[in-house]
This record gives sequence, structure tokens and C-alpha cells, in this order.
Amino acid sequence: MFGSKKQPAIRSLIGEGTVIQGTLRFSDGLRIDGEIQGDVVATANDTSILVISEKARVTGTVKAGHVIINGTVIGPVESNHLLELQPKAHIQGDVVYESLEMHQGATIEGALHRISSTSGKATAPSLGEDKPSLKLLATGNDK
Repeated sequence: MFGSKKQPAIRSLIGEGTVIQGTLRFSDGLRIDGEIQGDVVATANDTSILVISEKARVTGTVKAGHVIINGTVIGPVESNHLLELQPKAHIQGDVVYESLEMHQGATIEGALHRISSTSGKATAPSLGEDKPSLKLLATGNDK
């Protein structure tokens, strides 16, 4: 895509079978194949990339610039750039994003809030604010 920023390299991996309890802070890129019981937060949100694989599970807040999910997140998700939801993604929590790509089969149980790319501000309340919003369940498996 024209004008796109170069993606940082994925420098860290949480392997399958690994369980981490507590807040996980990272920079550049992180791939999670295991389980995190706590928040996963990028230190440089606009240039970071976070991949939550099909076998991964995060229970807590997820926040990064570019977020790719194909596993389970129980908690709010915030992506300051692009949020990609792969076919096996399942989110139980509110989602804040600038751009969203959602594949058939991905599910969200929570509210969607888009960040305005022109003003840099959310068009709806940020995560954690207590204001009414549209709740929806999006599934791609309805036949």
C-alpha cells in the first residue's frame, strides 16, 4: 500500500505451552502461541506489530499498532493502525481500531469503536470509559 510504514521485525515469541501471568510490555514485534493471563501492551503503539496465533489465548487488555488475531482474546483490544481478524479469531471485549480487516469466521462479542485517521481521536469512547455503545456479535459462519 502506498505511504505505508515499514513493519517492524517480530523479535519475540511466546511459545505454545508457555503460560505467562502479569503484564507483558514489548516493542517492535511479538508473536504469541501460548497463553497470557494479563495485559499485552506495546511500548511504541504506532510502529509495533502483535500476532496472536490460532492456538494462543490472552486474558487481558491487548494494545499495539498493528494487531493480527487468529486465537482468543478475553478483554478489550486496541489497535492504533490496523486490526486483522483471521478466520479463527474470537474476541470477548470492546475493540478500538483505525482500520479493520475481518475474515469470515472471526467473532467479536463487544462494541466496535473506530479511531478517526484524520483527527487521530476515537469517534467513540476509548476503552475503559463507561458510555453506552452498540453491542454486536459478528460471525461469519451463519448459513
